[in-house]
This record gives sequence, C-alpha cells and structure tokens, in this order.
Amino acid sequence: MRLDSREKFSNGFEEYLSMYGWHFSKKLCNWAASNMKKEDGKNITPYTKEAIDMLLARNGITLENKFGYDYIFVANMAKADYLGSSLPDENSLAKFIKDYVDDPDGYEELPFSRFYADIIGKGIPVIWEDMLW
Repeated sequence: MRLDSREKFSNGFEEYLSMYGWHFSKKLCNWAASNMKKEDGKNITPYTKEAIDMLLARNGITLENKFGYDYIFVANMAKADYLGSSLPDENSLAKFIKDYVDDPDGYEELPFSRFYADIIGKGIPVIWEDMLW
C-alpha cells in the first residue's frame, strides 16, 4: 500500500487519480515538461510523444512498462537534467528511458511519484482540474 494513501487529497487530485491513476495524462505531462529547465535556467523545448516513439524505435528500444505519458515525462526530465552531461547522445537517452521505466526493482508509478514528490518539495501548486482533459 502506498504510504501516502491515507492523505486527504484535493477533489481535483482525487478526480485526476480516478481517471489516470498514478500516471501522466497528456495534459499533465505537457505542463510538467513545459516547466523543466536546463542547468542554465532556460526552459527546454519538450519532446513530443511522437518524437520519443521515433527515438526509441531508431535505437531499437522497446518499453515493457508504457503507462500513459509516463515515459514521455521521463524523456523530458532526462533531457532537462542529464542530456549533454551524463547522457551524451540520443542512444544514451533512449537507454536511460528504458532503464528508468523498466527498472526491475522499480514500480509502475515511479515517474509520477517522482514528479509528485518534486512538486511537494518545491511547493509548486498544480491546478488538477485543469489536467483532466
């Protein structure tokens, strides 16, 4: 059982969870990615789902745990935080996405849980009602 399952969530977040579970909707993923920054403080140009699907295919990567837009969030997080540093190229990026979402000792909600912990830690409000459709 999730340790935060006894928290009292806002109605908007409860509705979001009832629709998507602990996974990214397209709208939430786009919103989260649009707020990601590189080390220099500049916002990234987020990857689209189509671009990531093509990147994975080009590099021979198949994901086993493809839930909603979770892997798109991971790709954009990696672009903001690691690409050009510890991930030198797109092949490394594709492998990172695979390693993150298909981690054998991870869990399917890991990308969303990471995001949720980050917004709590940073005090970033999310208008959950805006993320529903």
